[in-house]
Amino acid sequence: MHIAIAGNIGAGKTTLASLLAKQYGWRPHFEEVDDNPYLADFYDDMKRWSFNLQVYFLHSRFAQILKIKESKETVVQDRTIFEDAYIFATNLHEMGLMSDRDFNSYLSLFELMTKLIQPPDLLIYLRASVPTLFRQIEQRGRPYEAGIRLDYLSSLNEKYEKWMMNYKDGELLTINVDELDFIKDPKALSIIIDKINAKLHGLF
Repeated sequence: MHIAIAGNIGAGKTTLASLLAKQYGWRPHFEEVDDNPYLADFYDDMKRWSFNLQVYFLHSRFAQILKIKESKETVVQDRTIFEDAYIFATNLHEMGLMSDRDFNSYLSLFELMTKLIQPPDLLIYLRASVPTLFRQIEQRGRPYEAGIRLDYLSSLNEKYEKWMMNYKDGELLTINVDELDFIKDPKALSIIIDKINAKLHGLF
């Protein structure tokens, strides 16, 4: 089974993936962040490095999905390939940070790759307000994230809400991170696990 966690930068995807892997014995697949050769340059000059970054993420996520398809274990994935296209690349293009030529080339790659894969069995969406995202980004203290723009995060949140509103590709569970701080509150994590269990019963 393929479980995936979606959400904006700083929503807590990696932390929740780790906690669920421990709780259920699932194999976690994390987003390549610390070893990403483009992230620091991207936050320094988004327009110059947007295409390079998005192609790197697209390749990385596609390779992850091929491994997930071959695995006989239940996997929990930190962010999906669909977010790369529907949220991040689209947002960069609309903000004028990715050219039409680069965006169209990117979409051609994405469409080719997604013909070969399936969406996750369960998608967990971590909804968080921009103040919550900023607080959690600040707390984890990644130097290259220090310059993230408010309008960038806000625009991403709008894209996430639009995508989730129309999501029909599988089971969806939305978690409000503003109300359920699973990073600090064990009771909040228990509530989330109960919600996940209810969804999983419908998948077996």
